[in-house]
Amino acid sequence: MHKSTDLNTFSENIDTSVASLVEEMTLAEKVGQMTQVEKNSITPFEVAEYFIGSVLSGGGGNPTPNNPQMWADMVRAFQESALTTRLKIPLLYGTDAVHGHSNVKGAVIFPHNIALGATRDAALVEKIAYATGTELLAVGAHWTFAPALSVPQDIRWGRTYEGFSEDPMVVAQLGRAYVKGLQKKRDDDRWILGTAKHFVADGGTTWGTTRYMSWLSEVNWQAATPNWKIDQGNAVFDEETLRSVHLAPYRSAIDEGILSIMASFSSWNGDKLHGHKYLLTDVLKGECGFTGFLVSDWMAIDQLDPDFYTCVVTAINAGLDMIMVPYDFKRFVATLTEAVEKGDVSQSRIDDAVARILRVKLELGLFGQPFGNDALLDEVGSDEHRSLAREAVSKSAVLLKNEHQVLPLTKDISELVVIGPAADDIGLQCGGWTIEWQGGSGAITDGTSLLAGIQALVANAARVVYKRDGDFAKDERFTVGIAVIAETPYAEGAGDRADLVLSEEDITLLENARNHCDKLIVILISGRPIIVNMQLPLMDAFIAAWLPGTQGQGIADVLFGEKPFSGKLPFSWPRSLAQIPRKALDTDSEEPQWVLGYGLTT
Repeated sequence: MHKSTDLNTFSENIDTSVASLVEEMTLAEKVGQMTQVEKNSITPFEVAEYFIGSVLSGGGGNPTPNNPQMWADMVRAFQESALTTRLKIPLLYGTDAVHGHSNVKGAVIFPHNIALGATRDAALVEKIAYATGTELLAVGAHWTFAPALSVPQDIRWGRTYEGFSEDPMVVAQLGRAYVKGLQKKRDDDRWILGTAKHFVADGGTTWGTTRYMSWLSEVNWQAATPNWKIDQGNAVFDEETLRSVHLAPYRSAIDEGILSIMASFSSWNGDKLHGHKYLLTDVLKGECGFTGFLVSDWMAIDQLDPDFYTCVVTAINAGLDMIMVPYDFKRFVATLTEAVEKGDVSQSRIDDAVARILRVKLELGLFGQPFGNDALLDEVGSDEHRSLAREAVSKSAVLLKNEHQVLPLTKDISELVVIGPAADDIGLQCGGWTIEWQGGSGAITDGTSLLAGIQALVANAARVVYKRDGDFAKDERFTVGIAVIAETPYAEGAGDRADLVLSEEDITLLENARNHCDKLIVILISGRPIIVNMQLPLMDAFIAAWLPGTQGQGIADVLFGEKPFSGKLPFSWPRSLAQIPRKALDTDSEEPQWVLGYGLTT
């Protein structure tokens, strides 16, 4: 990673270079460096005209056609324009590569963080981050908005799957490993800038506290709607809890050298994090010694006040260094410029922000190597990366019930029925933040479905019967059935869900399958635990597969004994809705269905 001896040796030169650049820059150039724009809202020419410091691809911010080469061409065009400016300060291109380079069709989609939390395997997580970085560098992107260091305490939250665990120690360990993998230097000295997010306590908000900002335009697709109930909500607890549960993973990431941190949409005790000077400046930059730069979330500063000028002044003075203004970046540039000229934002605050951004760009080596590595394009979606993802899927699957040792199955099984549309759906396997912001269903990208993985392992694939809709003839009977059920993909507040139980369609599918199978194995594809207490008697075996990504054959591997079941629950699995949120377990008279860390082995 970047904290190598040679960089320590040249740190004085980096500081000197930063100071020299800042001294030479005009106010327009400084404000431009503090501005980040979504690629659909700016042209390469405008990048140079406004001295823009960063361009990003939001969820679904893809070129047409969406393939690695088009991505590389798109990013290069923006970078080439940035290098035509007077000072030739390179652009930092960012994207939400949160489980692989997940916007790019054909890239490997790794399991979401909740699944990686089930592996408890820091070395594996480091490898996944490194592979993701390779696929980013292939297209010229040097920055990913990952890892999430959320510590979710209420699984009704639509971002639960972005957290490694409800246990801050697991989050700290695996988050640090992810940072280490991203920022590990390659032979050509290139590495990827990670982003610890969302600072801080985004996973500790209270159900029903999300505020709908009526003044925000509908174009802000990350603004809370009246249907959002906990995402972007209010975390209500004392500072001791904030520090021990939610701040701890950030300290670990800072120790590992993280140089970018994203502020949270959410609030702490009523105060929005994007305007929280005490936490952003005093605690994070001061007490924790964070030397990188702070970036805002998607148009998030607009939530601070109906008056945009007040939003800009509050956010910058609170300690934010780069502002993600995906749409009207010209308004932000003009507003911040006006605030400096009026003295509402000091020149020293601007210089500090710009110095932090430039220091990161210098440490990344962008001034010497501003482009990606075209030689890596063949590694996007490579067999090696798919093999790594397959391993992660196997290690993350958690076996929660296995009556009469029905698992593992034998590969020479005489007949097997696979049931449910989720068994053959790449999109459902991947979940949200895949190709599009909210994800999708069907063959949205390249990969192997669970059904295909089973067919490849069974000695006689012709003996695998697939019943997509779960319909059986009246007298039809199978020795073993595998029923696959799944949540519909979602991201952020769109996934806030009060009633975490199986759908009527899923229950009917399981009941039909039970009536026609001597042994029934049930696999749940989901971004969080789902209440299954009433349906457990229908199952001989039950597996939490989480959101495994593109390599569904990893689940087949544990079903048929190619790999052992070893995954452990990263979250407590509630027995009823009364045990949600997590703190409700402490006062409930019953134990959860399964405790944190539970998982059978084979």
